[in-house]
Amino acid sequence: MRSTIPPVHPAGLPFISAGLGVALVGRRYRWLRRTGLLAAGACAGFFRHPPRVPPTRPGVVVAPADGLVCLVESAAPPAELGLPDTPLPRVSIFLSLLDAHVQRAPISGEVLDVQHRPGRFGSAELAAASEHNERTSVRIRTDAGAEIVVVQIAGLLARRIVCDARVGDKLSIGDTYGLIRFGSRLDTYLPAGTEVLVSVGQRAVAGETVLAQLT
Repeated sequence: MRSTIPPVHPAGLPFISAGLGVALVGRRYRWLRRTGLLAAGACAGFFRHPPRVPPTRPGVVVAPADGLVCLVESAAPPAELGLPDTPLPRVSIFLSLLDAHVQRAPISGEVLDVQHRPGRFGSAELAAASEHNERTSVRIRTDAGAEIVVVQIAGLLARRIVCDARVGDKLSIGDTYGLIRFGSRLDTYLPAGTEVLVSVGQRAVAGETVLAQLT
């Protein structure tokens, strides 16, 4: 049953319950009952938490989210982490409303820093620019000393990022560490000189698709 119908992340339960509540209250009215059931079903799909099997070979960096690879470029890591502004290889994954929205650790390692920055919306132009959106940045170091930064970026529909990672946590590759409620993008910053193994337009599967191989 679990292989056919994936479980739901706990953060989605209030939304599903709200839809079922509407269906229950409006059970005598077909349109209201259907609306509630459709809403509950849509939320169950959005917050689904499918099982994933990460690769076992050492040194790989996997996708932290399901979605479409939309950018492969070099960029400075988020300023709030206090890291040098030297450009690093960055892979960005866009999440549509049809993708699972849980996020998974791209590597195994210790969480060194977690920084949340609220959105800075002053106009439609600013809201459309991801650098002004709400985001949470997590910095992870492997046992070999390589550091990866993964950034949850909320979109225009999202106003809430869930991040369960805390400084000092030990994550295993593929572990679920958070989600974006109705969110839009995950950025992964890699060590300088790392060869990226995905290309723009490729579909990524969280916890399974290899983004890069650490040297």
